[in-house]
Amino acid sequence: MPLTDPSDGRLPGEAAATPAGGADGAGPETAETSDPSHAPEQDPAADHDLAADHDSAPEPTLPEPVRQRIVTLAAAVLTALPGDELPVPLRRVARFTPNRRARLGGPAIAAQLSADPLFRQRVAARVLTEAGELGAAVVEGAAPAAADPVEVAALAYLVRPPGWRELVEAAGAEVRAEADQALVAEAIREAEQRAARAEHDRAVARVEADKLRDELARVREELGQLREEARVLGRTLRETQARERKATEMLATEKGRAARANADHDAELRRLRARLAEAETVAGAARHTAREARSVDDARLWLLLETIGRAAVGLRRELALDPADRLPADFVAEAYADQPPQSGAATAARARDTDDPARLDELLALPRAHLLVDGYNVTKRGFGEMSLEQQRKRLITGLGGIAAQTGDEVTVVFDGAERVHGLPPAPRGVRVLFSRKGETADDLIRRLVRAEPAGRPLVVVSSDREVADGVRRHGAYPLGADALLRRLSRS
Repeated sequence: MPLTDPSDGRLPGEAAATPAGGADGAGPETAETSDPSHAPEQDPAADHDLAADHDSAPEPTLPEPVRQRIVTLAAAVLTALPGDELPVPLRRVARFTPNRRARLGGPAIAAQLSADPLFRQRVAARVLTEAGELGAAVVEGAAPAAADPVEVAALAYLVRPPGWRELVEAAGAEVRAEADQALVAEAIREAEQRAARAEHDRAVARVEADKLRDELARVREELGQLREEARVLGRTLRETQARERKATEMLATEKGRAARANADHDAELRRLRARLAEAETVAGAARHTAREARSVDDARLWLLLETIGRAAVGLRRELALDPADRLPADFVAEAYADQPPQSGAATAARARDTDDPARLDELLALPRAHLLVDGYNVTKRGFGEMSLEQQRKRLITGLGGIAAQTGDEVTVVFDGAERVHGLPPAPRGVRVLFSRKGETADDLIRRLVRAEPAGRPLVVVSSDREVADGVRRHGAYPLGADALLRRLSRS
């Protein structure tokens, strides 16, 4: 695929770099390079190559592995180029860490390689120095048979010796051939797996057939036993019917006796009903007496509960504790620099994630609320045009106002990689923390949340979805950075 949009040398959707006043302070540097007195001397041969590049046919379609390798090689040599040789759009990319330079700055690097032949020649010179014999072979237009086709195509694109397009096309063909071979190998593996599964299924079917034959033999044996039992039951049934006839005769005799006994029982029932009426009269009087006794017991119980309540009030006053002068976040701030981060699990609690400042006011109105702020996540979203020092100062000042208005505990966390010494003292009620080396601000925020007791209102301000999901599982209330920014702008 082409490195850039062939219309203007930029990636699709990428804005053209302004000649002056761009991001990262590019204005003065652009003016310096535009001054003829400071412009670096150029080789006439290089000017001829630049013209040849502009007059050449459109660039060929690059296979994805080749394109990625070109961007990686260019990103690796950015820091080795002098500042005045770096294009303005890449000066900020050159300050990225090595693992982020090719990933985040890849589109900008690709655009400059396609649109700026002089920059591409400078990159090629650095890359050839590190490529050694392979680079020399590519410059001569020939590549060793054992060389990696992707590496050869990437060097050919940057150096552009005679026949470089053929080298790129050959690399694309080899990459596609390797992909086809991988597909064929995958198809073979799948076929072998299906054959193995079919063999396994056949073995299972044979085992099941053996089980069914054994089950059939067992059923036949049980059927013979059931037939023998049926013959025995038939003989028993005949005997039972004979006994039933004898029992019927005895039943008729017993019915006569039961009729006489029933008459005697009716007379006894009438006598019992008369006695029951007398007992109900006595029970009514007993219930009336019990209600009066229950009223007395209720009065005694009320008096006992009143006595216990007053005793509890006295005990509460006796055991009153002084307010705590240190909070859980203070212990985390002292201990996290010397101890490795600990992992733990807590019960999940649901909270709403919204950018409404009214929701933030509701949460801060809860008693003993603790506000945790992901510092750079908020400042880069709200006033990223300022320097990091100005961002920190503005955010900490605004949080001081919130702490003064609400009286809540406020903690703001910054990444330690940007830490500077000599910070001004934080406003009253605001705690400022920096993550230690090897730990991010997100990790420190999670540790602060886990250190708090269950049930305390915790409000975490961060637009990072991973941070929001993590603190929500520990019972905190995550809010977006816009909620805090709107709250600060209203103050």
